Amino acid sequence: MQRRTTLATLASLTGLSMTSLSSALAAPVLQALKPSARMPVLFVGHGSPMNAIEDNNWRRSWQALGTELLARTERPQLILCVSAHWLTRGGWQLTGMAQPRTIHDFGGFPQALFDQQYPAPGAPAVAQSLAKELSSPATGHALEVDEREWGLDHGTWSVLKPMFPQASIPVMQLSMDYSRAPAEHYALGQQLRKLRERGVLIVGSGNIVHNLRATRRGTGQQEAYDWAVEFDTVVQDQVKKGQLDALAHFQKLGPTAQLSHPTHEHYLPLLYAAGAATTTEMPRFFNTGFQSASISMRSVLWG
Repeated sequence: MQRRTTLATLASLTGLSMTSLSSALAAPVLQALKPSARMPVLFVGHGSPMNAIEDNNWRRSWQALGTELLARTERPQLILCVSAHWLTRGGWQLTGMAQPRTIHDFGGFPQALFDQQYPAPGAPAVAQSLAKELSSPATGHALEVDEREWGLDHGTWSVLKPMFPQASIPVMQLSMDYSRAPAEHYALGQQLRKLRERGVLIVGSGNIVHNLRATRRGTGQQEAYDWAVEFDTVVQDQVKKGQLDALAHFQKLGPTAQLSHPTHEHYLPLLYAAGAATTTEMPRFFNTGFQSASISMRSVLWG
């Protein structure tokens, strides 16, 4: 009886059914990655945290994509997410806790958003092994493992919860060393490419255009500033043509880049996803449009 009461309470907090929550908590611990068919790579424009709970086109698209991916021959063994919201300096880190906490790293939103939980398991053993396999493009040093501080921030859970509501696939986050040049982020993304053939779904979560200072409420999905449309179009063209390494040189666009990214942490996850993709893979765009006129929700699936 006590177990049923505990699960019922957790289910109420997480918004999951009792069956879904039981499955997430009972999922076997992932000890090692096995060879697999090549997994896809995703870059997701996550936009406002409210997209996690509002019934809008962005969220419905994430739900449909999750259903599509789970219907493939092989489901991911692990989701490795690079979110705009975990920045480190002096090196890169991987989350290495068994049960990563759901982080509500925002303010000023309804309580319903703060009530959201995503109890996906972590993969501590895999984190330790991957930290040794991957290395800093700057120094060649192995990555670090964070066993207690971080978890799953809203750049991760706000998109994964609609895609994979069962929360049964282990999730690991990779931080971004914000002190390093964009080309190094792309280079680390290239290291992730080999993981796709070991059951890892790579997900970059940010926005191709992200300027919160210029947001305008009540705008339509096709309404945006000229500079936002220009930057979004340049990135789209580079991705279409397979010019993925050119994405790291976005700052050469000058004022257009500066307006699109007063700070560029929301652009960097795209470089990890593009690095993990191959130039011969045909990209598929979805959620093409803008939120609040200055946030591009354009997302890309490779593979």
